Amino acid sequence: MGNEINLLSALPKTKRNLDAREQSRDRAVVEASKQYGELYFDGPRDYGYGGYRYDGRWVPVAKDLVAHFGLKAGDRVLDVGCAKGFLVRDLLASTPGLEVFGLDISEYALMNCHPEVIGRLHLGSADHLPFPDGAFDAVISLDTIHNLPRPRALEALREIQRISNGHAYVRVDSYRTPEQKAVFENWVLTAEFHDYPDGWIKLFEEAGYTGDYYWTIIE
Repeated sequence: MGNEINLLSALPKTKRNLDAREQSRDRAVVEASKQYGELYFDGPRDYGYGGYRYDGRWVPVAKDLVAHFGLKAGDRVLDVGCAKGFLVRDLLASTPGLEVFGLDISEYALMNCHPEVIGRLHLGSADHLPFPDGAFDAVISLDTIHNLPRPRALEALREIQRISNGHAYVRVDSYRTPEQKAVFENWVLTAEFHDYPDGWIKLFEEAGYTGDYYWTIIE
């Protein structure tokens, strides 16, 4: 299996009002968020991002990913769960000639994508990737796989492995302590499967996933 490595340390820390989320989080809000439509991306913060707009925060992450995978012109990269394609855009800009594509389940996100990635984004789900074996030199999936129930998360990891030959990086929701788990469960809107790192590693092994990985931990 791959290595636990944080390739997103350059991202700014997100400010979260945990108390407000806990008070507003009810079944209707959760169900609306799971539609991954306008409310989730660009509606009130209660439903998700509270406005998902390009601000350049992915530029240093793109550079770190290129360095980590040794990517060069002509290589093919896929971002699974690409949302509006901001990381796809910054990967393209980081390395002229790099072929970068994205896939997301949200038609709203793809219809409102960054203008520089029009034509590069596919509508689809992480557990059924419409690409041949070994189609990509690197596959990235950030904060996406946990939005599937465990059997589908398992299949998504198998699919990522299949199209990347293990040249992959995933980040998923997790927690290291019971206190962090409690905070996470009060905040989360869309995660269907989550676990301590050991539980995730068990799932990686079950899937035969050999790529690298890290955790999104809410504190």
